[in-house]
Amino acid sequence: METDAVIVRRAIEGDERAMRMLWNQHSAHVDAVVRRLAGDPDLAEDIAQEVWIQIFRALPSWRGDAKFSTWVHRVAVNRTLNALRSTRRQAAVETAIEEDSASVEQDSERTMLAATIDDAARQLSPGARTVFLLHDVEGYTHEEIATELGITPGGSKSQLFKARAKLRRLLAPLVDMTEAGLTERRYAAP
Repeated sequence: METDAVIVRRAIEGDERAMRMLWNQHSAHVDAVVRRLAGDPDLAEDIAQEVWIQIFRALPSWRGDAKFSTWVHRVAVNRTLNALRSTRRQAAVETAIEEDSASVEQDSERTMLAATIDDAARQLSPGARTVFLLHDVEGYTHEEIATELGITPGGSKSQLFKARAKLRRLLAPLVDMTEAGLTERRYAAP
């Protein structure tokens, strides 16, 4: 199996097969990062395309100091945040949240739980959602988030506190239902 450095070198030289290999290896992760940060599936799709354009244009700047997957992740986060800033400036007003009707298999509680958490995260303000996802999902420090978003570490902590508090309120009914279901199962007659 070829190393990332070899594949990147071939892609820089214009080898379409190498570009396709990079995309095949990293597209699922890039798409997941962009979807989490964007919150809106349609917007995420557009941004993911921009991310890949940026990745292929910036290939010569990958020095190999970090793993290629780490570099791709960083490009995806930076490009997504830039696109979201641009979208927010153009919109200038937070749009209403659309209620999505998701079809969930009855036996797939995990899918339902993930969809419920995603829906709750979409209800956060854009700043709180971005900080929550960068910190709690992607693992960035408050200092890194502050640098990336142009805010203070204290502002990042404040946004995270607000995001977690709202998520607790939004997800409380789910927790109550889950606990009630567990109690019923424990005491149900065989």
